Amino acid sequence: MTAPVVPPRSSRSSSSSGSSSSSSSSGSARSSSSRSSEELIRAEEPVLAHNYHPLPVVVASAEGAWVEDVEGRRYLDLLAGYSALNFGHRHPLLIEAAHRQLDRLTLTSRAFHNDRLAEFAERLAGLTGLDMVLPMNTGAEAVESGIKVARKWAYEVKGVPADRATIVVAAENFHGRTTTIVSFSTDETARAGFGPFTPGFRIVPYNDLAALEAAVDETTAAVLIEPIQGEAGVVIPDDGYLTGVREITRRENCLFIADEIQSGLGRTGRTLAVDHEGVVPDMLLLGKALGGGIVPVSAVVARRDVLSVLRPGEHGSTFGGNPLAAAVGTAVVELLETGEFQRRAAELGVVLRDGLTGLVGKGVVGFRARGLWAGVDVDPALGTGREVSKRLMREGVLVKDTHGSTIRLAPPLTITGEELGSALGSLAKVLRQG
Repeated sequence: MTAPVVPPRSSRSSSSSGSSSSSSSSGSARSSSSRSSEELIRAEEPVLAHNYHPLPVVVASAEGAWVEDVEGRRYLDLLAGYSALNFGHRHPLLIEAAHRQLDRLTLTSRAFHNDRLAEFAERLAGLTGLDMVLPMNTGAEAVESGIKVARKWAYEVKGVPADRATIVVAAENFHGRTTTIVSFSTDETARAGFGPFTPGFRIVPYNDLAALEAAVDETTAAVLIEPIQGEAGVVIPDDGYLTGVREITRRENCLFIADEIQSGLGRTGRTLAVDHEGVVPDMLLLGKALGGGIVPVSAVVARRDVLSVLRPGEHGSTFGGNPLAAAVGTAVVELLETGEFQRRAAELGVVLRDGLTGLVGKGVVGFRARGLWAGVDVDPALGTGREVSKRLMREGVLVKDTHGSTIRLAPPLTITGEELGSALGSLAKVLRQG
């Protein structure tokens, strides 16, 4: 099992896109475990909850766009932790920021101030063009926090009667796995067996402004949508949809909440996916890439009058805004402030789109792409998305399936054009073999 375009460890790219020229600090992957991949997978069975169905690869070390398993086999990572690794594995500037902070201070809780949080909040607010930041840890925490803030805003500012607030969401959404969030999921795999469900949500078809407008009324606190639906298969709405959502929410005096946990922070060729239409929501939900693939970092970023509804004691998180997370998050914002990664995603996105276009009718029945993010619909006659993903794994390329025969491609923004082209060549080979 060999990976395509495997550079010698001594000659890996050290371009400003973030690939380190030094070999992995952990040395050979073989030394990290005395057990084989097969043994480790078998060992997980009796002791880990079976809430995931991972591909049968056991990653032991990584650098840039590459990962290595315990036997030393190397793979191009075209999933990038569902966009949590936008800057690749172990980006040297992010690792340096984490190391510096580890030597000083890791956690105080929000019972005290720390010397890293103010800069993080200032720079993240500046990057997004909004006013205030509520730091959390996971994406689901950010979504839950956004829901709480929207409801409180509805009662205190809009004047919705107590416990009557509603939030309009889109079908086929993915916002997380908590009981409240799966209450408004349309994926029965995510919902079944987890009721009773939280009330207060109205589900409308995605990309349907008429349905959305009809669902909004005097009780509506917010419209919560993904600017691009990731888990659904990288579903991109029509041009003008986001602008329409902004117009409806402004006219009806409710909040526009954009869940950019997967789509944001450079992935689509802009800092945020809403930037493609020049739209500024009232509230942004960020996560995944904000932690640089090092620590969980998420945030609610919003207008001052929206986040100001929270008062001491009404919401919190022990680890939210911890010094280590703030240090890494600040370093992530610094990388994005240069604009380099947004440009790379836009430019390499053309390579990705052109490569996929050439595969339509040759095993690909359709695709959706924006920047370095694509949902690829494989001919079901060639297999399920998981089967195609396993064949690509044997070619040294890691992707992940979603519904049916769709696979998702979300390579690190540090990937080179040569690496991306090679991965597309591997996809073409797998499709030819059927």
